[in-house]
Amino acid sequence: MPIQFDVDPPVARLAAATAEFVREVVIPAERECGGSVHDAPEALRETLQKGAREAGVFAPHVPARWGGHGLDLRGQAVVFEAAGYSLLGPLALNCAAPDEGNMHLLEKVATEEQKARFLRPLAAGDVRSCFAMTEPAPGAGADPRSLRTTATRVPGGWRIDGRKWFISGAHGAGFAIVMARTSGSPGDPGGATMFLVDAGTPGMRVVRDIETLDESIFAGHSELAFEDCVVGEDRILGAVDRGFENAQVRLGPARMTHCMRWLGAARRAQDVALERAGSRTAFGSVLGDLGMVQQMLADSEIDIEASRALILRTAWELDTGSAAAAQLTSVSKTFVAEAVNRVVDRAVQICGALGISAADAPLARLLREVRPFRIYDGPSETHRFAIARRAVKPYRQPRPEAATGS
Repeated sequence: MPIQFDVDPPVARLAAATAEFVREVVIPAERECGGSVHDAPEALRETLQKGAREAGVFAPHVPARWGGHGLDLRGQAVVFEAAGYSLLGPLALNCAAPDEGNMHLLEKVATEEQKARFLRPLAAGDVRSCFAMTEPAPGAGADPRSLRTTATRVPGGWRIDGRKWFISGAHGAGFAIVMARTSGSPGDPGGATMFLVDAGTPGMRVVRDIETLDESIFAGHSELAFEDCVVGEDRILGAVDRGFENAQVRLGPARMTHCMRWLGAARRAQDVALERAGSRTAFGSVLGDLGMVQQMLADSEIDIEASRALILRTAWELDTGSAAAAQLTSVSKTFVAEAVNRVVDRAVQICGALGISAADAPLARLLREVRPFRIYDGPSETHRFAIARRAVKPYRQPRPEAATGS
């Protein structure tokens, strides 16, 4: 089957409308708050999302039955890049992490009753959510099999006990999707279950908000405690002991949507560098005529185009259910995360003092935001391990049997 990279006209129009909305409405709001929304009021989110609705660009990823545009991943790639041109663009369109990934998971895994209860208000922007899997060491992190939070059967449901940390958007979220171990022990490959836990459920509390390098995730990142937190049987998301398998429904596409959004940030950084290179005079010529600057600009164009091609290829594989999707997701996530960092870093270097002046250009903010991308949704090292393991698998020879003595 040939790979289709063509952008349908309705998607192209939606991307153009998104770019205009981001330029005219979102970037001014970003400048006003400095791109920092860890402690921002809900009114900011509500105002931006109201503007997105009025512009006709709200919820591009959400199926039409829940009020969105229903784009597949190839369509999302184009629109999410346009949204990511501003740090607050995805928030305005209600396609920011972790809500965007949770919407996809709920649409694919939840019961109809759960969709009405949790997906509908989330898709409408009436509430926010979080995904609680990561734990303090030695618990689950890059290796989810280290999961230590437990869920134990009790009369009428399940009791959740454990500690989670670096849970994005947890503070003020309407509900959490919580990963807990229902069988086995830390290190076992299975035995996890996902639960839907409403905010205010006795036994779930925010321990602290974590100060981090990045500041553009609305409500920041928090540490959560679960102590005798009891939920009903109807709050199981998916099936008991199938949490790790169901999480893959979310994690693969969510890694790609991260790439899409951050590619928009890289494009913005490159545009700032190009404008500076075309107007700043030094050593008797504009910067753009100097060989070393030209090399940096060219390398960034290469990184951006290669990233976009990888994203579209992987989106196509995911949309068509190809067996190659898992490998390409890891390849894309690793390459794009590092390429985005290279592009922003070069832009800072080209712009010099302007590049590190947060009040005068967006580059310092972007540099702060993109660095964690090499860690989020699996560090580059973990993905490289998985890429190599899959690549060598067809060539692996069976181990020779140990020689036996006579």
